[in-house]
Order: sequence, then structure tokens, then C-alpha cells
Amino acid sequence: MESPQYIKALLKPNGSKPQGRRVWSIDLESVWLPFFTATNTQGDTALAAESLGAPLRLAYDKDGTPKFSQTGRPVVRVVKEVADSVRLIRENFVASLVAYSHGVAKESPDGYKAQVLAAQAAGQPIVDHDKAALIAIMAQADEAQAACQAQAQAEPIGEQGKGKARAREAVAA
Repeated sequence: MESPQYIKALLKPNGSKPQGRRVWSIDLESVWLPFFTATNTQGDTALAAESLGAPLRLAYDKDGTPKFSQTGRPVVRVVKEVADSVRLIRENFVASLVAYSHGVAKESPDGYKAQVLAAQAAGQPIVDHDKAALIAIMAQADEAQAACQAQAQAEPIGEQGKGKARAREAVAA
């Protein structure tokens, strides 16, 4: 199966890095608004002009007052109509990726299986290294905890407050 051009285009690097508000990690001002304006122009969507003209809205609490974050900044949200359209595109995009993957796996099962096995084999040393690192740090933590417990049991009751501080120092070391 020959990959469609739109799949090949998705895999090519693109140097542009927009810096504005993002929706689904894609710039609202330079990507989503022009896209939805174009789809409205073509008749594919019918988003309200005010949604495209003012896509960012101040969020309000239930009592009607403007909402503020814990840092004291006003909360700004993307208008529901635009956010819902982006969500629909994302769901359709995911479905197209799954369909493409399924199509390739069905058309070329041996090649697909070979890719999976090669990826698993290449990743195994990384998995083994990470597993060994976790086991080592867990063993070190168990040893430190055992040392703290032994030290706490060995000290008289009046000295335990100081012993705990020393045990914490031992764990930190």
C-alpha cells in the first residue's frame, strides 16, 4: 500500500513555531481561526462570526462574576463552538490514524509484524536498564528504612526524637 500524500506530509518537519494561545497544542490565531474561516467560506462548517471574531472569552463563576485562577489571573477560555469543532477534528484525526494503521497492518502483515518485533528488540535494553535502576533504588530505600527502624528501636524512648532526626539524615545520605 502506497502511503497517501497527506500522511507523508504529516511526517515532514515544519520549522514554524507559533507562540499564541493553543488549542489541542495547535496555535489558535495562526492555524485554527484561518482554517475555520476557510471551512466556513467553503460551506463545510457554519461557525458563528462572533465565535471566530472573539474566540477567547473571559470565564465566569456561577454567580456571574469573572473567574480568577489561584495566582490571581483572570481565566480565559476558548469559546465552546470553536473548542467543540477542534475536539471533533481531533477525534476524526485519531480515527484516521487508527484506520491507516489497520490498513497497513492488514495489507502488509509480515512487514508490520517485522517492524513491531524490531522495535521491541531495540527497546528491550532500555527497558532492562530502567528496570535495573528502579530495583537498585528500591533496594537502597529498603536498606535505609531498615536502618532507621533498627536505630529507632535501639534508642531509649527519651532519645527517639533525636534518633529520628539522625535517621532522616542517614536516609538523606
